Amino acid sequence: MRSARGLYNDVQMSADTTIPTSAQATAVISTEGLTKYYGRHLGIEALDLEVSAGEIFGYLGPNGAGKTTTIRILTGFLRATSGAARVHGLDRGKETGRVKARVGFLPDSPSLYEQLTGLEFLDYMSRLQNGGRAGLRDELCDRLEHSQADLRRKIKGYSHGMRKKLAIIQATEHDPEVLIMDEPTDALDPLIQQRLFDLLTELRSRGRTVFFSSHNLAEVERLCDRVAIIRRGRLVTVETVAALRGRKTRQMDVVLAQDPPVDALRLPGVLSLERQGRHLRFLVQGDINPVLRELAKLEVEDIVFEHPSLEDVFLDYYRTDEPE
Repeated sequence: MRSARGLYNDVQMSADTTIPTSAQATAVISTEGLTKYYGRHLGIEALDLEVSAGEIFGYLGPNGAGKTTTIRILTGFLRATSGAARVHGLDRGKETGRVKARVGFLPDSPSLYEQLTGLEFLDYMSRLQNGGRAGLRDELCDRLEHSQADLRRKIKGYSHGMRKKLAIIQATEHDPEVLIMDEPTDALDPLIQQRLFDLLTELRSRGRTVFFSSHNLAEVERLCDRVAIIRRGRLVTVETVAALRGRKTRQMDVVLAQDPPVDALRLPGVLSLERQGRHLRFLVQGDINPVLRELAKLEVEDIVFEHPSLEDVFLDYYRTDEPE
């Protein structure tokens, strides 16, 4: 089996690669006032998004929020009621054919041709995508542990995980400039999930753009440069993962070596404070460094606080239920 870092052997990969400044200025995916109604039922409304080259962009929301509707419009499988969606500046509603070879798409529930073998399916889809990159299919199969024996089997005998792996190979074997994925890790075991994460990181380091929807907040927090949260078809926020974490209120527990003077307990950014002798418990929002600087003036025996997760932040947006 090849090294987990061997997929693109001509490029040095790094999991910590940041988006180049020049890439940040290039909107590879953009929507303006994008709206879709199914009869009287709202799918999405007035959606304005920009996704840059070389960015992994997470699209978050519960089931029915509008994630799949957005993705189907971006991939040309659904027409918007109004507004515009562009990929590489081309209108997805009017110029779908021109961007087909530049986009890879993984649907949430891939519809595969049951009577074909895995190899026949990949060959057929490759012809529709104007061919694949030489050698990339084999490396993808190796990376995702989809063997040549698996490729010779008919798809109707595949498990859910095998179907998802085949669909990922199909979506990426032509080395697309933009990869759009709807719930990409469903049905994958943890090892293959990790290999998929490595693949997406490598694509970003090569300037490719990845747009994926998920309800798995941990994977979004781990992979994404920025995150959009959608609720009932409307965009709630678009921010970096770090900025979203900065909005979260967290609890801190501090044990001091001795009883502090009263004026030492006026800590910046603290929302509430409880004291039991040398034990302090309080809530702090945003940057914790001012609090830490003040605590450093005291003799701290112990300090405990949890790093806020994206899940905590995400749930804050849904905790207060708005009327329909």
